[in-house]
Amino acid sequence: MRRKIFQYAIVALGCVLSSAAINLFLVPHHLLSGGVSGLAIIFYYLFKLPIGMQIFAMNIPLLYAAYRLLGKEYTIITIYGTLVFSFTVDALKFLSSMAPIDDPMLSAITGGIVSGIGAGLIFRVNGSAGGLDIVAGIIKKYYSFNLGVVGFAVNCLIMLLSAMLFGLKLAILTLISMFVSANLTDKVVAGFNHKKTIFIVSYKWDEIAASILKEVGRGATILHGEGAFTRQDKRVIFVVVSLTQISQIKMVVQDIDPQAFMIVSDAAEVMGRGFTLPGVRQP
Repeated sequence: MRRKIFQYAIVALGCVLSSAAINLFLVPHHLLSGGVSGLAIIFYYLFKLPIGMQIFAMNIPLLYAAYRLLGKEYTIITIYGTLVFSFTVDALKFLSSMAPIDDPMLSAITGGIVSGIGAGLIFRVNGSAGGLDIVAGIIKKYYSFNLGVVGFAVNCLIMLLSAMLFGLKLAILTLISMFVSANLTDKVVAGFNHKKTIFIVSYKWDEIAASILKEVGRGATILHGEGAFTRQDKRVIFVVVSLTQISQIKMVVQDIDPQAFMIVSDAAEVMGRGFTLPGVRQP
């Protein structure tokens, strides 16, 4: 029950942030957002129709599709997110007269940051505020299709309409806002505390592993491998570290075996003991 309450609270917070971004930074400068809300904002500029009401109306057929194809549990959280987002967009309309930034470029960037954080919070707890999220969920479940293609196509349409109706400058500013928002969403979902994965191939694997444990304070996993050319058995050390520990690992390997083969790559998210489990200190 606590987990559900937390999930719903975070979805509501994400919706409020996204709604505030629309009213504080986008609407005052005639900018757009992506997806369904972007289309709703276009109709708002043209016909003064309430943005939130439009968002809810456009989501009705999508919510029906979600119920038929994605199940009851997903539909419930999506209905909740859609209702909260639609309501808060209109409830916070008064913020559009209190725009804190006069420069359209800075407003586009700030709006992208705030809306990206809001969307990231929603996705972080497996929530949804409707719109293209539903389409992406259906595609992910039933078709082996690139999820980004649908969102890219819709946003290209929005950009084209923006350029035709309001000029190329506002369309470019909208593109900047969308880009910033998408990147911030990914950052929030994956987490800012990125880790690095390291593979070390060495005949002195036991000494290296022991030194990593002792000097770096990080656990390691020994994988069994075989050289493709020599057919000799090898040991591969696999370790996940923070960014600041990479130099320590390099020094350990260099001191013990300068001929060792080492690969360092990004790990977008790491879960488990020593990283994300409650009560365990993270480096």
